[in-house]
Amino acid sequence: MQYIDGKLFKEMLLSGMNNLGNHSSQIDALNVFPVPDGDTGTNMFLTVSNGVNAALEDPTDSVGEIAKTLSRGLLMGARGNSGVITSQIFRGFYQAIKDLDQIDAAQLAHALVNGSRVAYKAVMRPVEGTILTVIREAADYTYAYTMSEEVTDCTKVMARMVKEAEESLDTTPQLLPVLAEVGVVDSGGKGLLVILEGFLSAMEGKVIAREGEVNPVEAAQTKVEGGEQEYGFCTEFILHLSDHGIRNFSEDSFKKELATIGNSIVCVQDDDLVKVHVHTLEPQTAIKMGKRQGRFMKLKIENMQDQHDNILEKEEEEYHEIKKEPHKKYGIITVAAGEGIKNMFKELRADVVIGGGQTMNPSTEDFVSAIQKLNCDHIFILPNNSNIILAAQQAQSVMEDQDIHVIPSKTIPQGLCACIMFNPDVDVTTNLDEMENALSQVKSGEVTYAVRDTTYEGMEIKKGQYMGMFGKAIVACQNDCMQASKELLSKMLDEDSELVTIIYGEDATKEMAEELGAFVEENSDAEVEINNGEQPVYSFILGVE
Repeated sequence: MQYIDGKLFKEMLLSGMNNLGNHSSQIDALNVFPVPDGDTGTNMFLTVSNGVNAALEDPTDSVGEIAKTLSRGLLMGARGNSGVITSQIFRGFYQAIKDLDQIDAAQLAHALVNGSRVAYKAVMRPVEGTILTVIREAADYTYAYTMSEEVTDCTKVMARMVKEAEESLDTTPQLLPVLAEVGVVDSGGKGLLVILEGFLSAMEGKVIAREGEVNPVEAAQTKVEGGEQEYGFCTEFILHLSDHGIRNFSEDSFKKELATIGNSIVCVQDDDLVKVHVHTLEPQTAIKMGKRQGRFMKLKIENMQDQHDNILEKEEEEYHEIKKEPHKKYGIITVAAGEGIKNMFKELRADVVIGGGQTMNPSTEDFVSAIQKLNCDHIFILPNNSNIILAAQQAQSVMEDQDIHVIPSKTIPQGLCACIMFNPDVDVTTNLDEMENALSQVKSGEVTYAVRDTTYEGMEIKKGQYMGMFGKAIVACQNDCMQASKELLSKMLDEDSELVTIIYGEDATKEMAEELGAFVEENSDAEVEINNGEQPVYSFILGVE
């Protein structure tokens, strides 16, 4: 195969996206820590599907133009570190071929190398043994092979890329000891590999379909009809078709498109109106599908799992018409899961609280939408999670005409402390210094449950046990939630501790929180503050100042 044209490129993208979707649950399971946040595969799939679906809609036959649409879709849909890095890989790929209608073997190899370079530049402190290592080694070795052997067959280039990516992925545990201890390879690197395998399969004449291994979205959708196990989102809307929609809309095609993200699908057209119903875990994707056809006359999203009420609120708010707030000097955007924690941030002057957190990473577009709602001279963003910082920074670069500052808070307690230090009456530099300094003034802890058996730094952990996490380290593991929580607190408290904030979640009670408060008072001189965060996943979120 001497050239990749627009038609084949779209087939490669579709095949890569489907292969990633088919392996998402396997990639999620590669999470190093046995906490219920293994979402690398899900984040990458949501990111990739956002870009690929947009690219497939692009009517052009130019590879460069398709890659441009892909890059923009990935950029805006990027979720989590893995999603952001994936978006940067294909941003670099696009930059290398933007003026080309088709690409040959040498151009393909060069584009892959450029994707690696751009991805590395996007990360302030690249870590080897991750997706970055896999793309760099695979691309560099493939480029050397292509040039030295004077390869002119694009399929051979991609086959070599897959081979090199496999070998690089296998070495990731040697570069990251934590991977070796748990006995897994890097999840982001695995996600990249299955995308490349999908590309190769399409080049060999077989576009991979969404079948085989069930990904998390499909598994959840299967449970939609499972009675008490129902979860997902019942998404309904009525569209008034645009001129483009009237000319091109097809009930059958739209149903097939919706079927890639959900079930229980109803789609009925009446002249220029279309009524749609779908059960899905991706309401934002369903809405984007609709937006391409016309404008919304009615929109309703109902959560079929109480645990994710915060996502429902986010989705409803995100797709209402954006209304600018009254002008003011400062605005604060933060991220939180749980109505109680959201209210805590709002009481501390947060203007927008994006629903999300460790298991539900917001996308770049979520941050952009929040920024667009504000009418402020200066905006501070508090991600409150290490896996969300890159998406926030990417939104900052997208909205470069505004003065936006990402304060790299990695935990809820850090975000709350930063908000406390915000002063609307001082200048930007002073606020930045005070808020960033606040991050180091608080210790953060979390109590959650193990989702699988594993060993961490010699500690045997069994599925279902409660774990106390001090920063990124697991320091307690017990069958009893309170025992794990007290053991965690004992590691966090010292003679300098002055204030302990206890935020209890959905599966804990006020009485349990008060028992922890009494434990703190018995073992230190620190004051105790108790809040009902209503957060999912984490029984307790603890802050010690």
